[in-house]
Amino acid sequence: MYALVEFKGKQYKAEKGALLKVDRIDAEVGSAVDIDSVLLVSGDTVSVGAPYVKGASVKAVVENHGKDKKIIVFKYMPKKDYRRKKGHRQQYSYIRIQDIVGA
Repeated sequence: MYALVEFKGKQYKAEKGALLKVDRIDAEVGSAVDIDSVLLVSGDTVSVGAPYVKGASVKAVVENHGKDKKIIVFKYMPKKDYRRKKGHRQQYSYIRIQDIVGA
């Protein structure tokens, strides 16, 4: 059984026991997260929402927080003495899918 969920503007495939790397959420490690925006639930039958499946939700637990590798953004214009160097590290959270409550 799996579900397609929309979380913080992105879509993920959630299976029971799976570990998802999502954008950083403001929750303590070990706290529960409920995701109500379920787009599709597949089990014995497939339920497709319009846009969301009614009565379906995904329960998850926050496992860890972290940062990705640094990305260097460099702007340059030749012959104009214009150079800008900037770095960015995206923050993320790992969530473990505990249960899929389907319709």
